[in-house]
Amino acid sequence: MAVPRGALALIPARGGSKGIPGKNLQQVGGVPLVCRSIRAAQASIAVGRVVVSTDDDAIAAAAEHEGAGVIRRPAAIAGDRASSESALLHALEQLEQQGPLETELVFLQCTSPFTTGEQIDAVLHALQADDCNSSFAVSPWHGFLWRADGQGINHDPAQPRQRRQDLEPAFLETGAIYAMNLAAFRRCGSRFCPPARPVMLEQVGPEIDTPEDLALCRCIAAQKDE
Repeated sequence: MAVPRGALALIPARGGSKGIPGKNLQQVGGVPLVCRSIRAAQASIAVGRVVVSTDDDAIAAAAEHEGAGVIRRPAAIAGDRASSESALLHALEQLEQQGPLETELVFLQCTSPFTTGEQIDAVLHALQADDCNSSFAVSPWHGFLWRADGQGINHDPAQPRQRRQDLEPAFLETGAIYAMNLAAFRRCGSRFCPPARPVMLEQVGPEIDTPEDLALCRCIAAQKDE
């Protein structure tokens, strides 16, 4: 069998969440978070297949309704301490039993509800470079960073105060999109398969970790719909 065209998009979406109960089915703009991620992947030109890894019946039903494939995740890798990588590797093992795997993998997180197909394509495009096995979304960061002991991270407080625009450029990992050469990821077991390359994106939107983040994202979505 031939290698499938396009990248494989995998979306881990477990049912349990302590901070926000049923988080991955919470709605932003009237659409459950897991469905927003599926739709973003489907809007990507570079993605050929979208699969959700979950331990939850309701999430599985929502994913199938959106046209995504579903891999049922065992309880052993569905708890709070389970890594996303464990879910990805398990899904790849299951999918490989069904046929050949794609050469590129993109890992999307439901907690980033404003991811777009264009952004996914931009992160995947970075994998075309010869010196790149993984790429990930970042956004520019222009602030002064401090340690808890009062030492500067990206500046020297003992020196005259710099202007923000004179700081060394820094970038914040968004947590939204990670792309990998699939074989390299399976060898490495980490989303940051070296060599790794950050891809700067604009207008990435907030990431949802708290109920306050969810409320903010709902407000943003409502404004976009006006």
